[in-house]
Amino acid sequence: MSYTNVLVEKRDKIGFITLNRPQAMNTFNAPFARELNDALREMDQDPEVRVVVIDANGKHFSTGISLDEFKEKTAKEYCEFIHLMDEHNHTIAKMKKPVIASVKGYALANGAGLSFACDLTIAAEDAKFGTTAINVGLICLGPAAPLARHVGLKKTLEMVLFGEIIPAPEALRLGLVNKVVPPDQLEEATLEWAKKLAAKSPLALQAGKSGIYAMQNVPYAQALNMLSDKFAALCSTEDAEEGVKAFLDKRTPEWKER
Repeated sequence: MSYTNVLVEKRDKIGFITLNRPQAMNTFNAPFARELNDALREMDQDPEVRVVVIDANGKHFSTGISLDEFKEKTAKEYCEFIHLMDEHNHTIAKMKKPVIASVKGYALANGAGLSFACDLTIAAEDAKFGTTAINVGLICLGPAAPLARHVGLKKTLEMVLFGEIIPAPEALRLGLVNKVVPPDQLEEATLEWAKKLAAKSPLALQAGKSGIYAMQNVPYAQALNMLSDKFAALCSTEDAEEGVKAFLDKRTPEWKER
């Protein structure tokens, strides 16, 4: 598939999706959102890809939905448009493969939401995050869904209703970011994590991600039983057999492409 608003590349079992509207601070519009979701789905179906990285061209990760989009739409058109803007939240959660956000500059509004929706986030120490739509008379409700899972109800209300921008170290403290590094080390640190994940069992990664997402909305005892079932199913796979045998043989496991 051909892309212009995002760029796609595969290297060493890692799929890279680069946000490519730097002249517009990588803001979302309909073509951008569609290409982002198409690229994510394509990477998830590609047997040569084991982990996906989302990074960005230009100075900023993404500053949200383009304000030019908020005009001359009917209520029905706005409903369809906003659902498209929020679609990546569903797409990433459904993907079998882990997705890493590599954030520099500003990640605001829907751009912050994209970062929050990714499974892991590495940020430059001068990066900034904010659910800022309230400051132009809108509100960051799509980004609030993944945000609330990380920081809880009260902090989500504070961030969404005030719309203030926080620095990367504060985002790290809140659990919105996994790791903060100097700006000149962002690419290297992201690649290091991606390579580590790409070396793991693809089936184990899939079981881990799907299980952890699925347990979010079920009672504790039910979650435990569900996760036990997933682990038991993994135990009977070729990957599990190969991983245990390789460990006992003191060699590197060889995972099958899927």
